[in-house]
Amino acid sequence: MTVQQDDRARGLRGLCGGAVCLPGDAAYDLARTPWNLMLDDHPAAVAYPAGAQEVGEVVRAAAANGLSVAAQGTGHGAPPLAGRLADAVLLRTSAMTEVRISPETRTARVGAGVLWGDLAEAAGRHGLAALHPTSPDVGVVGYSLGGGIGWYARRLGLQCNAVRAAEVVLADGSVVRASADSEPELFWALRGSGAPLGVVCALEFELHPVRSVVAGTLAWDWTHLERVLPAWVAWCETAPREVTTSFRVLSVGEEEAMPAAMRGRRLVLVDGAVLGSDALAAEVLAPLRALAPEIDTVARVPAASLVRLHLEPEGPTPAYASSVLVDSLPDAAVDAVLGAVGPGSASELSLVELRQLGGALAERDPRGGALDRLEGRFLALGVGLDPDPAGWARQREDARRFVDAVAPWSGRTYLPMVDERSDTRKAFPPEVHARLSAVRRAVDPAGLFMPPHH
Repeated sequence: MTVQQDDRARGLRGLCGGAVCLPGDAAYDLARTPWNLMLDDHPAAVAYPAGAQEVGEVVRAAAANGLSVAAQGTGHGAPPLAGRLADAVLLRTSAMTEVRISPETRTARVGAGVLWGDLAEAAGRHGLAALHPTSPDVGVVGYSLGGGIGWYARRLGLQCNAVRAAEVVLADGSVVRASADSEPELFWALRGSGAPLGVVCALEFELHPVRSVVAGTLAWDWTHLERVLPAWVAWCETAPREVTTSFRVLSVGEEEAMPAAMRGRRLVLVDGAVLGSDALAAEVLAPLRALAPEIDTVARVPAASLVRLHLEPEGPTPAYASSVLVDSLPDAAVDAVLGAVGPGSASELSLVELRQLGGALAERDPRGGALDRLEGRFLALGVGLDPDPAGWARQREDARRFVDAVAPWSGRTYLPMVDERSDTRKAFPPEVHARLSAVRRAVDPAGLFMPPHH
């Protein structure tokens, strides 16, 4: 399909040192394609600013020409914007790759184009760790602004509340530093809302003195699902906050990157990390090991390696995710999960996950932002990964069926892991939502920045 150039976008042609792509340009198709290959959007223009000043120029030019702005790093979180970019400038932040680690203050300053794999390695060289996600090619900034549930979350909380400052380009093109002392309302709103309040060009956040950690995977053939899932749920009730795990049913491909013992199989996995001594880890994990896993990779490993613990796909991938926060998993809820994704369900989901929450995640962070805790004991997540477009509808259907199965026990929405455009009132308490709305009206009164969710 040929997409015509928008006359309003032609005025952006000379910006960013010429790093602006319009429909018809040789690089346009590559520029517009996000990490999530399920999307096929055609923005009015794609711009690659190298820093905050160039971002400001793009923002002012877009506003002057009646175009919206959507900032995007990797495009993992692109689906809620699907079909709405025709009148927008897609602002790619991938050229902003600054990484500065301060071992003395245990902080990092990271540009909006930096990926978590690179940051984990840089921090690890100093014996430090960040509250990173389960995939190395997720962008640091987008993940941090939306919340951030990492392998240390039950002990150290959400990544968004580790943020100490942000460099932001506002709707008028001006650049501000948002922190507890400067632009405090904007700073509060940025941390955890995922709202389009400006273009965040860099973040500064805390690191933690974690050089190594006990981590790994326990795996069973998926025919053991009905035995292992109830046992894991019961184990979670008394597990100390030093441990954060996830329970997964995973269809493993034949890729060489996958461990040979897992390839081409459907497995039940419990993976995670224990912050503490080897003796503590052995004691905590003993009830799970008593279930006789076929594979046990748990060992003390460098903290930087945990960013790849989940063996998630790296590089552009067609994916669909649906999730919900779950207050509890009583026996009836476990039965509902088994009915939706267990043997006999005919589910074709690539991944079914129940992520263990609670601990520090359930406690209000006194220094926190808009998302200062997570209300729920688990996150239920269904993910479809299928290179064949003919299978995408089925993946969506199966993901929704899984989420619907736990709906009677569910609570709020965790927006970073929802690919459907959602009502943000389901994600925040009424008073928080009202405050966020007021901040957005103040910093972007004309609605220049495109909101991913309602």
